[in-house]
Formats: sequence, C-alpha cells, structure tokens
Amino acid sequence: MRPLSVRDFRIYGLECRTELLKVMRLPAYALPTIGFPAVFYLLFAVALGGRPQDGAKVATYMLATYGAFGVIGASLFGFGVSLAVERAQGWLLLKRSMPAPTGAWIVGKTAVSLVFSAAIVAVLVVLGVLFGHVRMPLGTWARLSAVLVAGALPFSAFGLALGYLCGPNSAPAVINLIYLPMAFLSGLWVPIEMLPTFMKNLAVCLPAYHFAQLALQVVGAGRGGPAWSHVLTLAGFTLFSVALALGAFRRDEGATFG
Repeated sequence: MRPLSVRDFRIYGLECRTELLKVMRLPAYALPTIGFPAVFYLLFAVALGGRPQDGAKVATYMLATYGAFGVIGASLFGFGVSLAVERAQGWLLLKRSMPAPTGAWIVGKTAVSLVFSAAIVAVLVVLGVLFGHVRMPLGTWARLSAVLVAGALPFSAFGLALGYLCGPNSAPAVINLIYLPMAFLSGLWVPIEMLPTFMKNLAVCLPAYHFAQLALQVVGAGRGGPAWSHVLTLAGFTLFSVALALGAFRRDEGATFG
C-alpha cells in the first residue's frame, strides 16, 4: 500500500466537505437527526423528570442515554440510508471508477456522522444545563462528550453494512426495525432498571446497551461491569459490522461485474 500523498489528503477533505454540504441541504435528515433527541430529552428528562429534588439526577442520567440514542440514529441513518440510495443511483459505481483513494467516500460519511453526533451532544448539553439544571465538573463534561461522539464509529460501521445489504426503499424501514427496539431494550428511553427481568438479560447482548453504559459510567450511573468489557464488546461489534459490510460489498460487486 503506497503512502498517502498531499493529493490524497486533499481528496479526503473534499469528500468530507461535499458529504457535509449534501446532508446540510437535506432538512429531512438534518432537522430530525438533531431535533428528535432534543425534543425527547425536553419531554422525558425535563418536563416529566419527577420531583424537583430529583430532576437534576434524572436530567443527568437521560443526558447520557438520549445522547447515545441520538448518536446511534445519526450514524445508522446517515450511513445506511444514504449508502443504499447512492448504490441504487449508481453513484458508488461512478466513484469506484474515479482516480481517488479507495474508501474516500467512507471517510466522508464517517466525518458527517461524527459532526452530527457532536452537534447532537452539544445541543443536549445546552438543554441539560439551561433546563435540566445538570451540573458536572468540566472534565466530566469533556469525557461524556468524547464517549458519545466516539460511539458514532461502531454504529457507522453497522450502518455501512446495512447500506450494502438493503435497498433504497427498504433501508429506512429495516433500520427503524433494528434501531427503535434496540434503543428501548438497551435502556435509552427509560432506565433499564424499570424493564422486566428478561429484557434486562437481553440488553447485555445489544451494542447500544454497552454504548449507553460507557456514557452512564462517566456520570456515575453505570449499571455494572468494567468499562473495558463494554469497549471490547463494541470493538467486536465494529469488526463484525466491517466483515459483514465487506461480504455484502463483494456480493454487490459480483452482481455488478459478474
């Protein structure tokens, strides 16, 4: 593999810029992606947060879980649906024929997932401070933000796999069928302690649960288990997603050129 040149880095930068401009011009993606976690947080963490003396605790807990919910959604929909549509329109075939670094478009889509994840976290932090009365040391804020934004990477890899496995019309439905039940069972909408025992046992098999637990541990509300176990689980999930995406890519390429 040849070393990256200045030209390669310029192409990566242009790919990131064009991907970001593309999604910013699609309010049907940009507004719900940032707005839904914010509205849900205001409704369930602030308006229905319980007694005033407990409100800050609830708002702090749900800042972590709704942050994870928003990041997962931005990654799955931004990667999966976008990729499925571009495959159907022939854009990926065109990009593979261009003299550009392999996977430059993946870097661009990953950058968009990270940018939107950071925007979601920033909005929730502002809402938490202003309306949820969340108070934490600056270092805790920084660690929580870093954990949440980094969580975009494993779910972007899963979105990549879904984008190759699904068609443009089925991708939104398939992603919703995976994303919404997984979010509920992982305790992203309501504390997992409120769920039945069999759901709690099922949650440990879900990547969203381990992502949420990493965020909750930062704010002192983790359910148990060392942080490294959650990190290893997410790393394994990422490798599985990449392997699934590679297999689907080879199948797609074989169907195109076979």
